[in-house]
Amino acid sequence: MESRLAALKQRLRDIGPCLVAFSGGVDSTFLLRVAHDVLGDAVLAITAVSPSLAAAERDGAQALARLIGASHLLVETHEIDDPRYVRNDRSRCYFCKSELFRVMREVARAHRGRVLLYGAIPEDLGDDRPGMVAAGESGVRAPLIEAGLSKEMIRTLSRQLGLPTWDKPAMACLASRLPRATPVTREALGQVERAEAAVRSLGYRQVRVRHHGTRARLELDAHGLQEAEAPAARRLLIEAVRSAGFAVVVIDPRGYRPAGSAVPSRTAPA
Repeated sequence: MESRLAALKQRLRDIGPCLVAFSGGVDSTFLLRVAHDVLGDAVLAITAVSPSLAAAERDGAQALARLIGASHLLVETHEIDDPRYVRNDRSRCYFCKSELFRVMREVARAHRGRVLLYGAIPEDLGDDRPGMVAAGESGVRAPLIEAGLSKEMIRTLSRQLGLPTWDKPAMACLASRLPRATPVTREALGQVERAEAAVRSLGYRQVRVRHHGTRARLELDAHGLQEAEAPAARRLLIEAVRSAGFAVVVIDPRGYRPAGSAVPSRTAPA
């Protein structure tokens, strides 16, 4: 692990001035911290702001950048205006990342052509990741892959560095809550954001509210599911999700799954 961290630092020295695509997740936060340690003010963090980014995640990214001491820029992206993104097929992430990297290239031109970096990790190589295709087409480098740093290593090193993201649950854009082929709309994204914020306000960490029109399917981690077994806790969860405008709420007994698409299985009265 230490040798791979050293390899990452050397790659960053070789890269020099750069822009880091910064979501505030485990991987991009670690990448930004190490890049800032190595390159200082030659690093600029870029966070894309769009309807698919929850306000809490935007605010969290700003707080993390301040903690690290890195320069940070919020940029607007407009993937929601691209009908290819809106149709929400398997290529959705490609069009999202293409828009992000287009905007980052514009920022790079204003900063003397800095290199673009993002926080992909080796585990991503085995998945269907259209966003990685977009990164390759845009010449965006993935130093964590180049250095061979796994998710487990990144979490361990993040903890050693005192980063609060070391145990942060997996995150994904709000559009991932909509079933494939369901058009992505501002209204649906806002509804999911409000529902998840309401659930998190009750103290739950790993939360997904899957949007099925007027129905919502709530996924929690194992700890959350255990808490939700209590009738009072379950009622509060149902009410929290309904507060976002859903008529029917389901707590999925199988819990959180990164690509959950199951049919609802436990329904509260409408």
